[in-house]
Amino acid sequence: MADASEAQRRIGLRHPIVQGPFGGGLSTVELAATVSNAGGLGSFGAHILDPDGIEDLAAELRAATDEPFALNLWVSDHDPGGDPFSRDAFDAVWPVFAPFFREYGLDKPEPQARYHPRFEDQAEAILETRPRVFSFVFGIPDAVTLKACRERDILTLGAATTLAEAEALDAAGVDLVLATGFEAGGHRPAFLEPADNNLVGTLPLTRQIAARLKRPVIAAGGIADRAGIDAALTLGAGAAQLGTAFLACAESGTSDAHRDVLFSPRARHTVLTRAYTGRLARGIPNRVIAEMEARAADLPPFPVQAWFLGHLKRAAIEAGDEDFASLYAGQGAPLLTHRRAGDLMTELTTASPARAPAPAGA
Repeated sequence: MADASEAQRRIGLRHPIVQGPFGGGLSTVELAATVSNAGGLGSFGAHILDPDGIEDLAAELRAATDEPFALNLWVSDHDPGGDPFSRDAFDAVWPVFAPFFREYGLDKPEPQARYHPRFEDQAEAILETRPRVFSFVFGIPDAVTLKACRERDILTLGAATTLAEAEALDAAGVDLVLATGFEAGGHRPAFLEPADNNLVGTLPLTRQIAARLKRPVIAAGGIADRAGIDAALTLGAGAAQLGTAFLACAESGTSDAHRDVLFSPRARHTVLTRAYTGRLARGIPNRVIAEMEARAADLPPFPVQAWFLGHLKRAAIEAGDEDFASLYAGQGAPLLTHRRAGDLMTELTTASPARAPAPAGA
């Protein structure tokens, strides 16, 4: 690849490649360390961990790699009505989920005091553990937290779904901006407007932000191979983030059933849905989307919906099916060719776009 970009120099990367952080238990130390050790930026989605869990995670990552890595959090940890969520509200929504719990032989769970850790507590753990990069979605940390990151030499990487969000990140002094197009798998991390209004493609969004901001830009969304990385760099990005391509690898924390779907013709069709957590996300259609969208008016807000679905997801995986799995996938999924992260990194860092292997089934 070309000479190191400013993003690479600031983070300390040999290659302009960022592994997308996966929440919900889909990130692993093995995957992040594999990417970091190969010269990219390994990432871990830590938004479901409490502060002690984040500190333990950072220690595990440092034992697995001496290279830079990123820890990712969700700045907005609940939607309106999601914290607090009363016992009466819990009992009111339980009938929506009860038939599916019975189907998998699960008892009614007990209500929780909170359904997601507090971002402010998690951010304190980030400051204590000092990863090279603190990446975040669904908003901007407060000025005190950003200042504390600068004082500790922690680079901040914030996600933007529009130029306006990128400008807000820039004004707040965030070090790097992730231009995340609507092609991306997983959640749409909008924070200035409803996510449904922020469906800008990766290519125009990357170009807009790179042309208007002086801060380094990382492109994300629909990028799954070397040609996609090169296109992002041509448009002014200093690196590219790949999510689905790494999620499909054996080192990720997803299920074999999910991986099989990613490499199947079903991956050619993805949809935006609120079925998984209550927040808009892109995935491959399956039963959970059909069932939850049919009951959309009765579903609880994030993170309560995500908590209920988490029980069903685990039960489905144990049963060997993907009916209630969150089949996250970006629009680049039909380009997937590798099932091992090391093999993927080798291709991304050595192959010429003109000679890149044809996608499976092409």
